[in-house]
Amino acid sequence: MTVDAVVFDLDGVIVDSEPVWEEVRRAYVAANGGTWQDDTQRRLMGMSTGEWARYLSGELGVDRTAEQVAAEVVEEMARRYAARVPLIDGADDVVRRLAARWPLGLASSSPTRLIAAALAATGLTDTFRTTLSTEETAHGKPAPDVYLAVADRLGVAPARCVAVEDSSNGVRSAAAAGMVVVAVPHGAYPLDPDAREQAAVVLGSVGELTPELVAGLGAAVPRPGA
Repeated sequence: MTVDAVVFDLDGVIVDSEPVWEEVRRAYVAANGGTWQDDTQRRLMGMSTGEWARYLSGELGVDRTAEQVAAEVVEEMARRYAARVPLIDGADDVVRRLAARWPLGLASSSPTRLIAAALAATGLTDTFRTTLSTEETAHGKPAPDVYLAVADRLGVAPARCVAVEDSSNGVRSAAAAGMVVVAVPHGAYPLDPDAREQAAVVLGSVGELTPELVAGLGAAVPRPGA
């Protein structure tokens, strides 16, 4: 098949924000009567804002409504981003190189407000043809909704898209949409075995993501319907 577009995740691929999310939500849970579990961060990765807010409120025992949880956690994340957006080394150059060859989409679990702040701070706003938060889809990752919607906005069949993800739920989401998936897992959050199997290639860093590699995936990994 021919690669017609590339769709990036944001957190963990372009900005190293997963540790910040964990720090902020862990502190919030502790401060509001909840109990953080050993597997909490892995469960939260990929959830939409509404989904993780309900999880903190309902499952972890936070003494706040889901609406309050979402508003207060996102406000703290926005404050952190105003001070510093943790760009992953070389990620901006990778995005620009791929944007010179393919239309780019962004499929993120971050709230729209934080997507805009991160892209503005890293100077990448204009490199993406379309961006979408799972706030605007029925289901967050691992459901395919956000990737299917981004492909539709790009006017490209999902099977002709390469997705770039870091988390297990993100890989599952893009694969379920029918995309060829490049995984760039965070060292602190390794891929689950089933997610690793769904990735066409697993990279050690986003800097390894070259136009040549993406084009080669199109030639080497035919997809149904391509």
